[in-house]
Amino acid sequence: MFGNIGWGEFMVLLVAALVILGPERLPGAVTWVTKSLRQVRDYASGATAQLKDELGPEFEDLRKPLSDLQQLRGMTPRTVITKHLLDGDDSLFKDLDVTKSINGNGSGATGLAATRPEPKPLESGERPPFDADAT
Repeated sequence: MFGNIGWGEFMVLLVAALVILGPERLPGAVTWVTKSLRQVRDYASGATAQLKDELGPEFEDLRKPLSDLQQLRGMTPRTVITKHLLDGDDSLFKDLDVTKSINGNGSGATGLAATRPEPKPLESGERPPFDADAT
C-alpha cells in the first residue's frame, strides 16, 4: 500500500504528524489509523471471498484480463515488441546492441535514424523550418 513512499517522505509525514497532533495524541492516532487500515483490508478480502464464492469458476475469468493488464503495465516498450510482435525472439535487439557497441558508446545512429539527413546551417536571420517529428 505504501510502496511509492520512500523513507524520506515517511519521515516528513511522521514529523508533520508529530507537529500537528503533538506527542500526547500521536500514539492514539497511530493506533486508530492501523485499526482502520486493517478493517478496510478485512472488508476488501471479505468482498473478494464473497465474489469468489458466488461466481465460482467465472471469477477467474474476470480476473484474467485484469492480471493481463497488470502484466502489460509492468512491461517496457522493448519487452512488448519482443513478446507480441517478434514472438519472444529478441535477436533483433541483440543485433542493435552489437551495432551500438561497434559504433562507440551507444551514441552512434543505427537503423532508420541513420538515413535522416543532417540539417544545413541557418543563414543570419533565417528561421528554422517546421519539423513535424519534433515535439
